[in-house]
Amino acid sequence: MTYSPPRDRLWFLRRRAYLVFVLRELTSLFVAWSVVYLILLLDAAAGGALPAFWAWAAGPWVLAVNVLALGATVFHSVTFLNLAPKATVIRLDGWRVPGFMISGGNYSAWLAVSVLILWVLS
Repeated sequence: MTYSPPRDRLWFLRRRAYLVFVLRELTSLFVAWSVVYLILLLDAAAGGALPAFWAWAAGPWVLAVNVLALGATVFHSVTFLNLAPKATVIRLDGWRVPGFMISGGNYSAWLAVSVLILWVLS
């Protein structure tokens, strides 16, 4: 009989980096919910059922899930953009672009797209 050590099911609570990793992976579910919600909205708009969609979307549980999804999606986006300089190496004439410039470019693009969306919606 071989020895099998007991499994620690809460391994991710040992270090902050592990916890952030697990939370970031779990936020993918809320990102998926946001995509499904937008597809339902587009389907309702194409099918002429927007009043029924808005009535459903005004339900308390849908509002709660959407607020939670917004927070989770922002967390997912920020952690993704913070990891980008570690995963992306850009060289220009042998010079490595510093991480803060990669992050700054990503955050600037995020801000520009957000402003564009707000301008289109207003």
